[in-house]
Amino acid sequence: MGFAEKRGNYWRGRYKTAPGKHLTVVDDNGKAIRFATKGEAQRAASEAENKYRRGDWRDPALGQETFGEYANRWYEAQDLAASTMQNYKRHIEEHLLPDFEDKALAGILRTDVDLWEKKEKAVYAASSVKTWRSTLHLIFEDAIDEGLITSNPAARRRGRGKRAGRSRDRGPEKVVTDPLGILLTAERAALLSGRDDEFVAVVLKGYTGMRWGEIVGLETEFVRPGAFRVEWQLYELDTGELVRCPPKDDSYRTIDSMDWLSALVFNHVARTKPAPCSCHGRTYVFRGLGAARTGGHQGAKLVDVARFAEVSTGTVSNVLNHPDRVREDTRVRVEQAIADLGFVRGGTTTEHAAHWRRNGFGTWLFTPAVSGWYPKKAPQEARPVPILGEPWPGIPARGRGASQRADACWLPIAKGLTPHGLRHTHRTMMEDLGTEKVLMDERMGHIDGSVSARYAHVTLGMRKRLMLGLTEQWEMALDARLARRPTSPVRVLDDLLRAR
Repeated sequence: MGFAEKRGNYWRGRYKTAPGKHLTVVDDNGKAIRFATKGEAQRAASEAENKYRRGDWRDPALGQETFGEYANRWYEAQDLAASTMQNYKRHIEEHLLPDFEDKALAGILRTDVDLWEKKEKAVYAASSVKTWRSTLHLIFEDAIDEGLITSNPAARRRGRGKRAGRSRDRGPEKVVTDPLGILLTAERAALLSGRDDEFVAVVLKGYTGMRWGEIVGLETEFVRPGAFRVEWQLYELDTGELVRCPPKDDSYRTIDSMDWLSALVFNHVARTKPAPCSCHGRTYVFRGLGAARTGGHQGAKLVDVARFAEVSTGTVSNVLNHPDRVREDTRVRVEQAIADLGFVRGGTTTEHAAHWRRNGFGTWLFTPAVSGWYPKKAPQEARPVPILGEPWPGIPARGRGASQRADACWLPIAKGLTPHGLRHTHRTMMEDLGTEKVLMDERMGHIDGSVSARYAHVTLGMRKRLMLGLTEQWEMALDARLARRPTSPVRVLDDLLRAR
């Protein structure tokens, strides 16, 4: 039986846990409770002793570990994919520790979490805050499993809080484009990079729905006649390291390819002759571009001059090295292009990085291609991509005084479109073709756990219809581009248009 103990002007409850060992009745924060009467103290002590005997008792000192101490211990115990570990680390260090680090686990209340969430939403997107709260919820759940706390202060109670409709925490709709938009974006990206690689990559992404890491991590051995095999991805950590790891959610899959798309990629590999990279020792289909192109600090390249003058790079080289071998009118045209573009011999580098970087590709190639604008990047403000309008769709002007030499700029294709938006675009294109859901899920690497999905299977007829439909969309895009101008400064597209 528990008993009451007189302590000055109050009583405290004491109960037996072992021969010669007694504990005091405490609150959730581990502090001794001061009772006003002897009876209250005795009843509380008896209840605590009964809990101990039933096995419901919990050491009050356990909940006094600080959130920061437990979060560090919790993180070290995880053994997850590098991308997940990176995300958890960012959530904890940047958004959870600043508010909860020095607080005892048992001392963090639901109101504390709600106030933290309200403060975060005033600065960050609601969808991001929802993700961080989920991480906080997970940490508290594991603390409950360890017996450190008895309830989860980050758990959401149904039917409570502000009513704002079902879309309360939804982010903005993803921007998508159409087959012609994919083609025009690919052409502009190639013009910005000064090579054909980006044209092939953007088209491949738009017509397969592959994730960015899967495109960057596509190895030549997985490019097969009529199919691309997704076995690996390259995931970029915050440190800049590219980790070769399985695709997201283990979405290994074989993606059927149209004949024209397979030919496009095979010809690209034959043209670029990729070699194993030094970082992974693997041969990848695509290579990086080297230093980021900001549209300002790098000058025009030899390929820019060739495209503007509508000649080959060999002709430009002859004009620079053996002008006597070139016809007079061609030489004059090339020299005028050199002057208009501000080309400086030896002023650019031809060295390529092993792999693209997500931020560099999105910021200086993809975003300017779809919007027609370079984004704001200190010390420069957002600005239109300066171009020389002929030959259509224009040659980007680079280097010092580019904006003064430019005579046109690009109109937006799909402002707000991101590289990941091409994955949404591919799904939308399949929906437009009436593709069966089971085939769409297989192609995208999604898993449908419903009962109906267990009885749905992909057939050869489904695959053939999809290949024909995507080919028809591609040919319609080529015809629409052909109607604007029958040639292109991008060689690989120019060959396609001429064949068309």
